Amino acid sequence: MARIALIATVLNEGASIDGLLNTLATQTHPPDEIVIVDGGSHDDTVARLRAYADRLPLTIIEAPGCNISQGRNRAFDAVTAEIVAITDAGVRLEADWLEKLTQPLRDDPHVGVAAGFFQADPHNVFEAAMGATVLPLADEIEPESFLPSSRSVALRADLARQVGGYPEWLDYCEDLIFDLRLKQLRVPFVFVPEAVAHFRPRGSLRAYFKQYYRYARGDGKADLWRKRHIIRYLTYLVVLPVGLLLGALVHPLLWGLLLIGGLIYVWQPYRRLPVVMRRLPQTTAADWLYAVVLVPVIRLVGDIAKMLGYPAGWRWRLAQRPPDWRQITA
Repeated sequence: MARIALIATVLNEGASIDGLLNTLATQTHPPDEIVIVDGGSHDDTVARLRAYADRLPLTIIEAPGCNISQGRNRAFDAVTAEIVAITDAGVRLEADWLEKLTQPLRDDPHVGVAAGFFQADPHNVFEAAMGATVLPLADEIEPESFLPSSRSVALRADLARQVGGYPEWLDYCEDLIFDLRLKQLRVPFVFVPEAVAHFRPRGSLRAYFKQYYRYARGDGKADLWRKRHIIRYLTYLVVLPVGLLLGALVHPLLWGLLLIGGLIYVWQPYRRLPVVMRRLPQTTAADWLYAVVLVPVIRLVGDIAKMLGYPAGWRWRLAQRPPDWRQITA
């Protein structure tokens, strides 16, 4: 039977690392080896990891200053298993996560990648609104085109080595580049929605802005999703101002078209909201009203963060001239 490893990177996760380790300790199909790379934590993360050494087949690698890509590549170098599952700090795994996630790889030697799923794990109304706005539901996923997050994915270790691992020059969106390079190998990807990792959304607009600024900056660095970003700029810098001007100069009913467009834009988050809100232990009418108001605010803040982050990434790209990730040379 194929051996299974699990890898993750951590940095200052003392407040959340126990949640991950506890769920790893109770997996119905436990991993044969676990490699966690710490990027130089200043809190008690490493001490907490060491406390689980007698409960888990755990190897801890301390690599101060390494980024996420470098940490994952260090972990890949350290494992000996044929199948490697990847997750992240700050998640809570279902007890059968690893069993479900690796099942396609264990059953069929031709399957190269098993894409698990992750869903919002809100602790309050703000986080529920955040989760509904930024995280898809499983029924929205198109398995053929889905690019799995490295919070919940498994693959054959030799495939990671064929694509040269994660791009170490990239600090964010590194898992998308990793996925796209794996897609170039034309190995079968299998979507496993039952393999669920629960992820707590950002708890403030400031933290969310920072997160999505960095994501968009990563898009710019890696030259990802040009059309998507151009459409966003056109919407906010051309369509919206022109629509407001025409409504003022021609007829106020034209503002109704903008309102309809805005409602379409937030329709998907509102469709998800009841599902995510039910994950809270108790809600009131005021909570629901608050969540409904938050959704367009979160959308707007995220779009502003992306419009600022994307050109920052492109400036970096033009100055640094990173390698072409579309060319696999490993």
